[in-house]
Amino acid sequence: MASAAAGLLATLLAAGPVAATPDPGDAPARTAVSSEQAADARSAIRSGEIPGVDEIVHTRNIEHLANIPKDALPGLNTDLAFQGKYAFAGNYDGFRIFDISRPESPKTVAQVLCPGSQNDISVSGDLLFLSTDSSRSDDSCASTTQPATVKESWEGMKIFDISDIRNPKYVASVETACGSHTHTIVPQRKDVYIYVSSYGPGAAFPDCQPPHDGISVIKVPRKAPQKAKLVGFPVLFPGEGPDGGGNPGAPTNPGVSKTTGCHDITVLPEEDLAAGACMGDGILFDISDPEHPRVIDRVQDNVNFAFWHSATFNQDADKVVFTDELGGGGAATCNAEVGPNRGADGIYDIVGKGKKRKLVFRGYFKIPRHQAATENCVAHNGSLIPVEGKDLMVQAWYQGGVSVWDFTDSAKPKEIAYFERGPLSDTTLSVGGSWSAYYYNGHIYSNDIAKGFDVLKISDRRTDPAKRVRLDELNVQTQPYYFD
Repeated sequence: MASAAAGLLATLLAAGPVAATPDPGDAPARTAVSSEQAADARSAIRSGEIPGVDEIVHTRNIEHLANIPKDALPGLNTDLAFQGKYAFAGNYDGFRIFDISRPESPKTVAQVLCPGSQNDISVSGDLLFLSTDSSRSDDSCASTTQPATVKESWEGMKIFDISDIRNPKYVASVETACGSHTHTIVPQRKDVYIYVSSYGPGAAFPDCQPPHDGISVIKVPRKAPQKAKLVGFPVLFPGEGPDGGGNPGAPTNPGVSKTTGCHDITVLPEEDLAAGACMGDGILFDISDPEHPRVIDRVQDNVNFAFWHSATFNQDADKVVFTDELGGGGAATCNAEVGPNRGADGIYDIVGKGKKRKLVFRGYFKIPRHQAATENCVAHNGSLIPVEGKDLMVQAWYQGGVSVWDFTDSAKPKEIAYFERGPLSDTTLSVGGSWSAYYYNGHIYSNDIAKGFDVLKISDRRTDPAKRVRLDELNVQTQPYYFD
């Protein structure tokens, strides 16, 4: 715990400008596009087919209430979590806390410098959790990046005490195999379990060797978070061979990621159910024993899904929406060439009961608006909009913006609202756009990689009943049961 103690020196940044050093390599990517693609982008802007550079467009039922630009943390903005009147926004350089008691005028409460991609974030009670999925010199918030080939590297989970919301304190860390790309909490009265999703073993990662076919499980005592520890590594893809039993990827399945772990997991605690988006596989599993999850069903889509990225249950727990992050979030895939079924959402019905439940494919959803070759765009993080009897969702699409859509009919999903900005550039593909877009207590909150924290309000007869639902806390990957 010596290095964890050093983490107590985590730098709390004031709300005003502070000199923060960005993590090398974490600057937004810029990729040259062909002269023809750049010309096509400019032509589309002139014709009105797509918005101009940084131009904001939206449907009439969406109102843009506020934008808070990035401040002391210059890295890429990432995921969001909520508790009471606060929003917690991850950033590759740390995290930021907003007071959203007045959604039209959010205020920065704290900014914490703690580099370590991608700083996926969750909160539960007085605890805040951050994922580190990059090779760091140690587990402190003063760590530096280093080559993955260095054996003494650290990556894993960091735990903060946020009982004093303006002065978060770093209290513990737990190293995990292959780091923590994302994580999902399973909160209980005395403890918090964390499912750590990670992947990417190979020769360049000395401490991340195959087979890496499961998830790390951490147990955190609420009253003694410094005693957090790894309690297991359940194998989700048992099988023969060096890589375990997941999707083998290419050359068996060209264009599909080999399964060497999970990217993200969503749990529905009231149903003891979880859905895992695991690179080349989608899985449904039982978490009634949180330390020993058990797979119920597993599906693949080797025609249209390249990378199973995230999952969302509907309210009745009889559907799962899986996302395909074709191109890894850095490519332009919202266009006619890629088409409507790739880089999209896949909607699966859950049929049967208990151990016999199965995932059955019903349809795809992708935003109907084509984006420029200079815009990274693909299905990304979203949440339910809680309306009883309907399946509605808000979702981030990077530079494709924020989409609100209806999948009540699994086979015929449709968009009902959207908000987006024009490209960051009409000559270069610069990574940006909405990383996460979530509905919380009457408003939509989006963390834009480049532009900052956005607050949106939707006014539509189909979504208005959701305004009556109030939550004390929301971690989207720990999905609440909205109705009795």
